[in-house]
Amino acid sequence: MTAALLLTSCGDGDDTPVLTWYINPDDGGQQALAEKCTEEADGAYRIQTSLLPNDAPSQREQLARRLAAGDSSLDIMSLDPPFIPELAEPGFLAPVPDDVAERTTQDTLEGALAGATWNDELVTVPFWANTQILWYRKSVAEEAGLDMSQPVTWEEVIDAAIEQDKYLGVQGIRAESMTVWVNALIESQGESVIVDPAASAEELETNLDSEAGRNAAEILGRIGSEGLGGPGIASMDENQSMLLFQRDSGSFMVNWPFVWAATNAAAEEGSLDSSLPEDIGWAPYPQVDEDTPAAAPLGGINLGVGAESEHPDLAFQAIECIVTPENQAEYFVTNGNPPSSASAFEDPRIEEDYPMADTIREALDGAAPRPQTPFYNEISEVIQESFTPVSGVDPDSTPAEADRYITDVLRGERLL
Repeated sequence: MTAALLLTSCGDGDDTPVLTWYINPDDGGQQALAEKCTEEADGAYRIQTSLLPNDAPSQREQLARRLAAGDSSLDIMSLDPPFIPELAEPGFLAPVPDDVAERTTQDTLEGALAGATWNDELVTVPFWANTQILWYRKSVAEEAGLDMSQPVTWEEVIDAAIEQDKYLGVQGIRAESMTVWVNALIESQGESVIVDPAASAEELETNLDSEAGRNAAEILGRIGSEGLGGPGIASMDENQSMLLFQRDSGSFMVNWPFVWAATNAAAEEGSLDSSLPEDIGWAPYPQVDEDTPAAAPLGGINLGVGAESEHPDLAFQAIECIVTPENQAEYFVTNGNPPSSASAFEDPRIEEDYPMADTIREALDGAAPRPQTPFYNEISEVIQESFTPVSGVDPDSTPAEADRYITDVLRGERLL
């Protein structure tokens, strides 16, 4: 009798299609959404999650290998925007049905939408978006005489830090964050790192060896050579630069929204001065020149379906549930990751928990993706190597050397 009951139980479970959602690490929000959408599916499908590695490059490597091998378990994938062209170009992603695309992107912010497309076609569904803004100590900005209600430039921020003998919170580590920074500086001048995103490896050209590239290198080199990023700038990632900003020597910082919740939590538990959050303000990403609006970095996660999935229709049905504006708002207030949906920002909980939500939303509308090309990984690695350490960045040589390096790697004439 026991054996018969076990067989019956297994049979009942097998009747419900199981969708595997490969998720990036978070605070449990994706797992909660998987459970919620499973319940709402009322037996049509069940979503199980599988955790990807911590860092984005390792996530890309695992997913690319599985997709290339025709792994049918890749029903839903949480994808970093920069890696989408590499997976879309060879047909590793199932096409997004027109009706799904229409329903899920009705109010998607422009920057997030740009990061979900390849060759002017929506190839993934925007889930949550992310961007950097300028965080500042109100006391420092006031002392420097800066009107933070108006856009400020990198030169103004740098000069203010020098004047008051303070440090800037930037990410100078040799990692993906360096590509984020260099790309934002170039995009903020109305230019792009690559000339033609659809170009082949033999024909691809970059804009690094240009006035925009030299201006970007001048900002990085000045911060590095004058020690404005602190003595440990070579190891400064997003978390370390936040810790530097929280000290008495902090002044301005470019970073993602997670720093607000992290700073408040530390102030509440007593590891930081309880009055610190009151001295923190926020503003749009710094401009390179006062006549050109800044293009803040774009981050976030989009959802894609593997081309070999056995249940693509159900996978897109589940994605529609996951990315509703209500779920995006819930994910923001519980996990700190901003929505890609404009209407999700109208949730009153968001303004209460993130008073800078309007600044984040406006930044996302004008945010610029990192270079969209199937060869992004190679380009990013060259930028990371060429522009670090920032103390050695020379506007007269670094951009040109990086430009040649990328060309040689893509032509097969040099190894990374």
